[in-house]
Amino acid sequence: MDDLTPKIIVENLDFFYDGKQALYQINIDIYPKQVTALIGPSGCGKSTFLRCLNRMNDTIPNTRLTGNVLLDGENIYSDSIDLAYLRQKVGMVFQKPNPFPKSVYDNVAYGPRRLGLTKTQKELNDLVEHCLNQVGLWDEVKDHLKESAFNLSLEQQQRLCISRVVAVKPEVILMDEPTSALDPISTMTLEELVSELKESYTIVIVTHNMEQAARVSEVTGLFWLGELIEFSQTERLFTLPAHELTEGYITGRMG
Repeated sequence: MDDLTPKIIVENLDFFYDGKQALYQINIDIYPKQVTALIGPSGCGKSTFLRCLNRMNDTIPNTRLTGNVLLDGENIYSDSIDLAYLRQKVGMVFQKPNPFPKSVYDNVAYGPRRLGLTKTQKELNDLVEHCLNQVGLWDEVKDHLKESAFNLSLEQQQRLCISRVVAVKPEVILMDEPTSALDPISTMTLEELVSELKESYTIVIVTHNMEQAARVSEVTGLFWLGELIEFSQTERLFTLPAHELTEGYITGRMG
């Protein structure tokens, strides 16, 4: 697949909770190795849409989706899809760091062990080191690998969670407000990491922080009451919005 072919294509997506519609006719192309940001007020459908991209909403009772979500041309809502494989390819980083109640090492090693991605202990050790290096954490934790992940700072825990996702060799990383629990300096560190990760992964990030969207993304979409109001190059959306709602939101007059 080249960078001109969408990694994910969403077609006419509607989503319902308990019969109440939450998303309306979402159409969006997400391209590889770039950051797509989703902005909009609370409760507008951003996180619901994000969870549609790896079927995390399947865990919620009485939900229903119509339309298509194509990953590399394959409909992820097909009955033939292996959900474990899908969530390996499309990983999720949540709003608050959620390390496992295990050591730093075992947090990263858990997925590769379970999926049989390495054959020897040395391969696993090398993979753990590589993944921690990818998120800039190795030098900070290399002497504390056997200690609880809960001993890390919140920002370190979030980077650990990202390394845990990276360890199972995903192609897409979904991030649901990954810096909302962090202070400004830690937020900057995570944003720099996102910019580095897009060289290898397709990233979709939900954020309430419009400045963050402007800093980290190539493309931005505005959600409003379950609809995708505008979706365009980030610079264009923030400087020459095509929709009055978009202009109202980014200038603070609405939302």
